[in-house]
Order: sequence, then structure tokens, then C-alpha cells
Amino acid sequence: MPVLHNSDYQAPFLLQNRHMLTIYPSLFRSIRPAVYRRERIATPDADFLDLDFSEKGHERIVVILHGLEGNASRKYVLGMVHIFNSAGFDTVSMNFRGCSGEPNKNLRFYHSGETEDLHTVIQYLGSLKKYKAIHLVGFSLGGNVTLKYLGERGASLDSAIKSAVAISVPCDLKSGSAELEKRHNIIYMQRFIRDLGEKLRLKELQFPGSISLDRYADIRSFRQFDDRYTAPMHGFKDALTYWEQCSSRPLLPYIRIPVLVINAKDDPFLGKECYPYEIAADSPYLFLETPHQGGHVGFVKFGDDFYWSEKRALAFIQEA
Repeated sequence: MPVLHNSDYQAPFLLQNRHMLTIYPSLFRSIRPAVYRRERIATPDADFLDLDFSEKGHERIVVILHGLEGNASRKYVLGMVHIFNSAGFDTVSMNFRGCSGEPNKNLRFYHSGETEDLHTVIQYLGSLKKYKAIHLVGFSLGGNVTLKYLGERGASLDSAIKSAVAISVPCDLKSGSAELEKRHNIIYMQRFIRDLGEKLRLKELQFPGSISLDRYADIRSFRQFDDRYTAPMHGFKDALTYWEQCSSRPLLPYIRIPVLVINAKDDPFLGKECYPYEIAADSPYLFLETPHQGGHVGFVKFGDDFYWSEKRALAFIQEA
């Protein structure tokens, strides 16, 4: 039932191309910084997570999860911080391990299916005893983490968590990885591989002999990267095993709170398996909205302080 066929997003006349919609926000959007209070919390494996709180004294809080190689200062995160703060919510922007400006302590860092760190954050918020409601907003990789966490927990999910929104989600990692290997996505793939390589160089300094960057320049795809680094560093046999075990799509039927997934049909990062129409049609909880345009974490809107996706996320969470 909850497949939303009539999305009202329309791309600006000058940004009809999916790549322009994807690239424009990071290069040209003007948005003020958030007034963050950073707090470092410990993880069960003796590592740490850096959380950036934007607090207004409210009893509701939104946990925001960024995408691959993002952080709490990214413009798409700041847009969500500002719109939710203005509507009566505190926010906490979760920096994945190694993404807060300081390398994490352990050899491992983060990946598309790591949900235990999110659970650590939820438990920490509960220990504060100040929030009556928790909501989640995840982008891209962070969206997959969000959906996977909700599906894993199912009916046992913390009752304080009331709803979630996931935007531009590669819920089938194999499909998304294959899409990013296509020629039209080479600029994105090169940037991801470059940025991940910088992170690995820091790990090589931390853990001499544990990581080799020999012939790193030969890596051209996520399959190659995940086979060589992500999988062995995080306990998976290979890239395919990692993708199969960490995709959120198989867990979507087990979600038991209202969730909105926004995946634009022109998203250059998503393959057809990332549009779970059949699952949403059979679920009373999963709302799938697929605008014809939007790009990847785009949804640009001119003449307004907030983008369409930010207004849509706020409206859904307010109604949940």
C-alpha cells in the first residue's frame, strides 16, 4: 500500500540533468554552519564515536547519519539540522568512525552495514533520560545503515524510536556498486576511491604491516576495494558476501515503525534493485517515494532556505 506514486518534487529548470542535481548542492549551496556541541562516547570495543549535537532544549531528537566519506559538516546534514531545529527538535549528527577529523583507534572503521555503532548511539541517548521521542534520518550509506538497523531490531526496537527517513539509499549494495562502475559515474568512483585511500594511509601508519597500499592506484571499483579492504577488515569473506550480508533490502519487511524511503528514479548511484516497490506495497510501515528527478542526495529547490527532501522528511516525521 505505501508506494507514493505522485511525488511533487520538480527539479529547477536549469538543473534537469541527474548529475547536475547530484553535484550542485555540494559545490554551490550556501548554508550556514550548525552550532554544534561535540561529545565523544565510547564503544563496546574500546573505540569512540564523535557526536555533534545541535540542542534547543526540546524533548524530541533526530539522529542524522551521513553518507560515504561524509561527516556532520556536510551541507545535506546541515540542511536537516536547521529544518528540524526550527520545528522543535534537537538533532545529533553521528560521525561514523574515522569521519570526525580524527582516525578511530581500531583497525576497522565503518561500512555500509555497520549497525552496532548506531545502536550504541541510541543507547546513549536513552541514558540521558531527556528525550521522549527519537527519529532517524539517513543519507545514502547512512540510509542503508538506518534501514538495516530497523529491520534487524524489528518488533524489539527501542520504543523511543518513532519514525525514520532514508534518502538516496543503495539498499541493494551489489546493484548500487554495479551502477557506480558504469562509465557515466567515473567521476564519483574516482573520488570515493581517492578519499578512502587517504583513510587507509592513516590506518597504515597506525597499524604497520596490517594494511598494504601496494598497487592501490590499480583499484577502479567498489568490488576491487571491498574485496581487498572492506571485507577482510570487517570479517567478511569477500565483497559479494559483504554486500549480501549488509544490504538492507532483505530486512525491509521486518521494519515495524513508519519509514519513508526517498529514491529518485534518476539517481545515478542506484540500480533497479534499489527500488523495493513490491516490499513497500506489502508493508504497512515502509513508504517508498520515487520522484522522477532528484539525483543522488540532490532534490535542489531554489528560492527557499530548505531543499525539497528536507521539507519532506520533516513533514513525514511530524505526521508519524
